[in-house]
Amino acid sequence: MTQQNDTTTPKSEFWAGVKAELPILFGVIPFGLIFGVLATTAGLPPLVAWSTSSLVFAGSAQFLALPLFSAGAPAVILIMTTFIINLRHLLYSASLAPFAQPLSRGWKTLLAYLLTDEAFVPTILHYHQSDQPSTHKHWFWLGAGLTLWLNWQIVTGIGILVGQQLPSGLGLEFTLSLTFIGMIVPTLKKWPEIGAAVSAGVTAVAVSGLPYRLNLMVAAVVGIFTGLLLESLTRRESIGQTQEVQL
Repeated sequence: MTQQNDTTTPKSEFWAGVKAELPILFGVIPFGLIFGVLATTAGLPPLVAWSTSSLVFAGSAQFLALPLFSAGAPAVILIMTTFIINLRHLLYSASLAPFAQPLSRGWKTLLAYLLTDEAFVPTILHYHQSDQPSTHKHWFWLGAGLTLWLNWQIVTGIGILVGQQLPSGLGLEFTLSLTFIGMIVPTLKKWPEIGAAVSAGVTAVAVSGLPYRLNLMVAAVVGIFTGLLLESLTRRESIGQTQEVQL
């Protein structure tokens, strides 16, 4: 489809991205509030806690960094753990790279910063709509990502303010585990995903005695490799069954 058939505008694409992201915010708001409260009770200064929402802007990495910070883990452990957790963003970037290829470096930098799990899904679906040209679709990406970013800054800020009003020693750390369970369990639909989650959970408990919460990093690595192994085995089994049918 040629650019002449493109009836969209940057403004229409931007607001389409905003509208597509709004329903997702209902699931993000509770996690943002919980992070703000836990960050404060973990001992992070309010300004530092809030700055992570803009500097890092990755809920799972922010959540995982909290117990490491509380345990006094070295900076290199924090960096490596969050790096491993966020490796999935490489896959997101690879999926969207062909569509972002014509954009300027400034656009690519901005959109890469705004790329998260919740912004990726509506954006990639929008790009794959074959009945619409993609001349202005990066504005949709901007609208979706910016909506999520603004929401995350607001709700984590509110959580931090609420956390400051709570008395110390409430033992709210357990809500971190509950939050991750609530985020992960609904997404476990295939055997590689289930295997990765179970192996990571078992490993985290088995090596819980490691210092600086290194058990979390070890568990993440084990979970990733288990998922990749099961995915490879599943793919081979599928190919084998296809070949048998053809024979």
